[in-house]
Order: sequence, then structure tokens, then C-alpha cells
Amino acid sequence: MNVPLLDLKEQNDLLRPEIEAALGRVLDSNGFILGGEVEALEKELAEYCGTRYAIGCASGSDAILLALMALDVGAGDEVITTPYSFFATVSAITRLGATPVFVDIDPVTYNLDIGQLETAITEKTKAIEPVHLYGQCADMQPLREIATKHGIPVIEDAAQAIGAEEDGVRAGAMSEIGCFSFYPSKNLGGMGDGGFLTTDDEALDAKLRALRVHGSEVKYYHKWVGLNSRLDGFQGAVLRVKLPHLETWTEKRRANAASYARLFTDAGLTEQIVLPAERPNARHIYNQYVIRVPNVRDSLRAHLTEKGVSTDIYYPVPLHLQECFAYLGYTEGDMPESERAARETLALPIYPEMTNVQQQYVVDSIAEFFR
Repeated sequence: MNVPLLDLKEQNDLLRPEIEAALGRVLDSNGFILGGEVEALEKELAEYCGTRYAIGCASGSDAILLALMALDVGAGDEVITTPYSFFATVSAITRLGATPVFVDIDPVTYNLDIGQLETAITEKTKAIEPVHLYGQCADMQPLREIATKHGIPVIEDAAQAIGAEEDGVRAGAMSEIGCFSFYPSKNLGGMGDGGFLTTDDEALDAKLRALRVHGSEVKYYHKWVGLNSRLDGFQGAVLRVKLPHLETWTEKRRANAASYARLFTDAGLTEQIVLPAERPNARHIYNQYVIRVPNVRDSLRAHLTEKGVSTDIYYPVPLHLQECFAYLGYTEGDMPESERAARETLALPIYPEMTNVQQQYVVDSIAEFFR
């Protein structure tokens, strides 16, 4: 049996008539850059996330960069974040001449360890950038308390977490600015690159909208040095077709996660592998389903590849050990939990259209490996 890590064909085939009609509307309107479809999408996203504003942009990577720019992060500033994330979490900081300050992760949730946060704050700290990894929010209540105490704004890297919640509040609504990605593998994925930001602050909304068009509030008059980072009309139209289905897809992912937990328990595998943990006050949206496999992760992955089960490793090299960040001076052993997670974690398929038969096959294949 072949079990892909992600299969978008069924989803796109089902929505194809609506998508083609939506693309036709853009073609008829000639609203190819931003335009009516993007404006409508922004309003719908703000409502979904529970924020006053949503601002479309060209990618999730740009969303982080724009957020930092809006908060005037620059040379000499420090931004506290996690070393266990996608590259853009940190590259955006360094592009502005600021310095990333890493705090290790909690080994259970893989999110930033709040217990280590306050000791990392200095007089140079300009922002705190937690990541809602794999679809589960970082522990935001104590993080916000620390940030408020020190007067430091928070940027949520919610690229993997649209619809995730803590105490009923959705990702992107728990900070000054939330950052999201529409990369096709996300729970709400476009048909190309795209991203958006959320905020409740009117001034930040206006600044972000200007920064995404070269820092211009009025055409050819530039208040800031911004970017060319606009969401195009075709992506806006496609995403408007998909957004009404997001909750259904999310609940299917959550159901698949619950099914995995039952199947792994029934197979007696919970001593060999560590299953994802969901905090009791959080809604995990499972952009990835990541197990921990001590000692034999790579051998298990090779076995699953032979069986036709696709997997991935998020992430094989923590950011503090990446070659391009060597100048920061971190060495192996500085972030032990991030380094251990890089050695032991493995992402299994969990996309909404995955069948019970496919899930059973994945679990059976893992059981076969340990036998």
C-alpha cells in the first residue's frame, strides 16, 4: 500500500468546479494583485481568527518579516524565539540585522519552554516570537504575563496553527501580531505561496498594509522602506473557496490523531514510541502528527519507506546549529531538548482524506518494525 504524507488530489478534485469558477471571476475582474477577492478573504480570515484585522501577504516567511518590521526591529535588537522551527522563524530576524536569542523547547509539546523565557530577556529584547509548532499553541498565558511585565510585544509564528486555540482563543489573537502561511501543505493551503497577518491594533494594521506595498500608504509616496509582498487575486479566490471547509478538515485531522492514539495503544506500541501530547486547555489542529522514536528513528523511517509509507523529519538540524547561524556562537549541547527532538521525531501522515485502512497499515507497519 502507498500512504503519502499528504495527498491534495482528492481535496482539489472535489472543489475543482468552485475553484475554476473563482479563478474565472478574477480573470473577468482583472484584479490580479490584492483586489476584491483578497479584501473579502481578509475580512473572512479576521472573523475566523477572532481579530479585528487580517492582512494578506506573499508568504508566511514574509509575514514574519513584516511583523518584525512593523515593530521596528533592527540592528542591535534581540528577539527571543525557539531554535526548533522552520528556517523563516529566525531568518527574518537576522535579515533585519537583529540577533535571535534562543530558548530551548519543552520536550512534551516541542514549543518554547516558558520556564526559561524570563532569564533570556535583556534590555535589548525588542520582541518575543513563540512558534505554535505542529498545530498546537505555545503556552501563551504565562508567556503573555512575562511579556506584559517587561513591556515587550509578542509575535505569534502561527504558520502551522490556523484554528488552533488556547482557552477558546484562536492563534493569532493572543499577541500584537500573528503570522500565518498558505503554503499548500498547511491546513488551509493555497495553490502557491501566500500568507497573512492578524492584529487588533489599528495602527499596526495600517503600517502592515503599507509595508507590504513598499511602505506606501499613498501610491508613489513612501513612508517606510517596505517590501513587495502582496497576496495575488487568484490565491485569494482559491482560499475563499477552501476556508469554509477548514473546520471540517481540522476535525478530520483531530479524529485521525485520536484514531492513531487508539491504534498505537491497542498494538502495544506506546512504550516504543511517544505519541503527541495535547494540552488540556488547547485545541491542537495537527498540521503534523509527530511521534518520538528514541534510538531507532532513522531505521524506522527506512522501514516505512520500504513499506510505502511516506514520512518526514521536522526538523533534522535545530536552527542554532545551522551553518549560516554559526556566527551566533551556539554549539552542540546548548539546546539539549531541541537537539534530542531533532534526533528522535518523525512525522506520520494525518491529512483529512486519509482512510482508516491507511492508518491501520501505518500502525501495522510500525508494529512489524518493532517485532
